Amino acid sequence: MHLGNMRYAEAIELYTQAIVLHETAVYYANRAMAHLKCESYGAAILDAEMALELDSNYVKAYYRRATGNFALGKYKLALRDYKTACKMAPKDKQARIKFKECEKAVKAERFYAAIESDQTAPFSLSADKYAVESSYDGPRLGEDGVVTMEFVREMIEHLRAQKMIHKKYVTEILNQVVDLLSALPNCLDLRVPPGHRFTVCGDVHGQFYDLLNIFQLNGEPSAENPFLFNGDFVDRGSFSVEVILTLFAYKLACPAAIHLTRGNHESKNMNKIYGFDGEVVHKLDNDISRLFTSVFCTIPLCAVLEDKVFIVHGGLASDDGVTIADIQKVNRNREPPESGLMCDLMWADPQATPGRAPSKRGIGLSFGPDVTDNFLQTNNLSLVVRSHEVRDEGFEVEQGGKLVTVFSAPNYCDQMGNKGAFIHFRLEDDLKPAFTSFTAVPHPPVRPMQYANMLMQ
Repeated sequence: MHLGNMRYAEAIELYTQAIVLHETAVYYANRAMAHLKCESYGAAILDAEMALELDSNYVKAYYRRATGNFALGKYKLALRDYKTACKMAPKDKQARIKFKECEKAVKAERFYAAIESDQTAPFSLSADKYAVESSYDGPRLGEDGVVTMEFVREMIEHLRAQKMIHKKYVTEILNQVVDLLSALPNCLDLRVPPGHRFTVCGDVHGQFYDLLNIFQLNGEPSAENPFLFNGDFVDRGSFSVEVILTLFAYKLACPAAIHLTRGNHESKNMNKIYGFDGEVVHKLDNDISRLFTSVFCTIPLCAVLEDKVFIVHGGLASDDGVTIADIQKVNRNREPPESGLMCDLMWADPQATPGRAPSKRGIGLSFGPDVTDNFLQTNNLSLVVRSHEVRDEGFEVEQGGKLVTVFSAPNYCDQMGNKGAFIHFRLEDDLKPAFTSFTAVPHPPVRPMQYANMLMQ
C-alpha cells in the first residue's frame, strides 16, 4: 500500500480492513507507520506490539515501536528496541546509527536530570552578556528596552529576509515576556472589543511565512484586532524562532493585541525531539534555548472568551466536575506532567463516542460529547475551541456543535496538503464561530524538521 500521497488516515482504515480479513505482522507494522505519520504514537506502539506477537523476528516492528517511544520521550524503551534491531540485523548500518543516536539521548537525559536536581530557581540570563557589534544591521531596542510596534514591524521584515535579530534583543524580549506572562492567571478572562472581532488561531508549528499570511489576511494584531494563538507555536516547522519572537514581541508592544495559551510543544522534552531546541542553538545559543524553556513554563493554560467560549490547546479533563476555579489552582510553572489536569488540557483529544478512552497519542485521553456537555454545563459555557490536530479544511465542528478544532499550519510539514484556518467571534453574532480557511504560501528552501533529532527526521 503506497503512502506517498500522504493520505495516512485512509491508509489506517484500509490496513484495518486488511487486518480484519487476515492478520499479519506486515499489516500491523505498516499501520503503525501510518499512525506515526499521524502522530498517534500510542496507537503505533500497540500496532508494533501486535506485529511482534505474530512474528517476534519482524525487525520493522521493533523500529516502529522504538520510534513511537522515542517520540514520547521514552528513550530507554526506544533504546531497548534499537538494540534488539541491531542484534537481529547486524549489517544494517541505519540500525546502528539509530541505536547510537538514541543512546546519546538517554545519556543527555541523565545529564540534564542531574543538573536540574541541583537547581531550584528558573534559568535566568542577562542581556548584558551580549554586546551588539557595529556590523549588526537589524532593528535595535532603545536604552529603555521598550518593545514598540515600530520595532516589531522592523523585526518582522528582518526575519522575513532570513536575518536573525541580535541575541541581546532576543534576551531582552524573553526576560520581559516572562514578567508579563507570569502575572497572568492560568485561565485568561478575555473580551471581544465592541464593534470588532476576536480571532482564534490554532497550531502554527514554526511556519513563519504562513503566520505572516494570517496577518496579511486578517490584519495586524492590535487592541481593536486581537488574536489568540492556541499553543504549539514551535517545533516541526523550521522557522519556529521567527514565529515565537514575533508573537512575543507583539505581546510586549501591545498586550491586548496577542493572547497565548500553552500547547504540548511548549515543553523542553518536545523541543529537544521535534526541532525547536536545535533551531535555537543553531540560530542563537544554548543559554537562550534554556531561557525559552523557562518562558514556556509561564504561558497560561487556557482562556474563556466573554464567559461563554472555552479555549484550550488539547482538551478536557479526566474527571467530571472540573471548574475554571480548579484550573486556576494548577501550578503551571513547570514542565507538563504525564497525567493530571495540566496534562489533559495540553494533550487530550475529542472522540465521537461517549465517555473517555486512552489516547491514541500515548499521553492524555480521548473524551466524548457527554464529557464536553458536562464541562460546559458545570461552567455555564456554550462552546469548546481546541487545536492540537490537523484538519483537512483547517477546522472541524464536532460533538454536535459543542466543540470546534482549529489548526492554522497549512500543508503541515510540507506534506499533509491540509488548509489552515482561523475563527472570528463577534458580539453581534452572539459569538457564533465564523471560519476562514487558507492555503500555504511559499517559504525559503529549508525543510521542516531541519533541526529535529535525527531519529524523527
